[in-house]
Amino acid sequence: MKPIVLVHGFWVTPRSWENWKAHYEAKGHQVIAPAYPGFEVEVEALNADPTPVVNVTVPQIIAHLEEAIRALPEPPVIIGHSAGGAFTQILLDHGFGSAGVALNSAPTEGVRVVPLSQLKSTFPVLKNPANRHKAIPLSFEEWKYAFTNTFTDDEARALYERYAIPASGGILWGGVLANFQPGHQDTWVDYTNDNRAPLLFVSGSEDHIMPPAIQESNAKHYKSNTITERREYEGYAHLLPAQKGWEQIADEVLEWALAHAK
Repeated sequence: MKPIVLVHGFWVTPRSWENWKAHYEAKGHQVIAPAYPGFEVEVEALNADPTPVVNVTVPQIIAHLEEAIRALPEPPVIIGHSAGGAFTQILLDHGFGSAGVALNSAPTEGVRVVPLSQLKSTFPVLKNPANRHKAIPLSFEEWKYAFTNTFTDDEARALYERYAIPASGGILWGGVLANFQPGHQDTWVDYTNDNRAPLLFVSGSEDHIMPPAIQESNAKHYKSNTITERREYEGYAHLLPAQKGWEQIADEVLEWALAHAK
């Protein structure tokens, strides 16, 4: 049974993978959901003191994830959500993992598609350059629009209270500026890397913050001979791992990853 690594995105912690972790463990897999450096505390603690959110960088996150993967008995299936999808792509490019799945993935460097719904979702951070040095939370209304627009208010509120933390303004601004600065930035990958493990992009059709157009463009950037595929699930919002019916998606993406694993 291949081990599985679950990589969380921004505005949440590994707690957001709690259902998938239990689901895969029940099937006999070793499953880890590493926190970003400094995020090892509970959601409530990060909301009370978001200093680790302000201080973390993408290179630190990648190095931390690579260290966790090296400790596993064999190359794992890597599944990342949102920013975790971009980190999954970087990890595969660095030679880690037997297969990767990027759920509602944030784009890697060079992907310039910026849908209006994404601009609205990230406006709380990008409206002010001074936010580059801050941890920026989402209000419930902003969370509902960006993460849970297909959920009931009660479902959205419960998930907001259980999962939501501030996000790094510095990393989000860095992602915006990456396509306008010379040289490779933090989210660069080699789109021609033939040694990369197979990669599946998964999109929720109703995702506001990382709409399907972003994953479509990201996937098209890959020019390698390695498998790169894309699927779209109708009716799913950004917080796809917590939406009703997630079990089927969890099973289908793992089936794909195991079938294509290097």
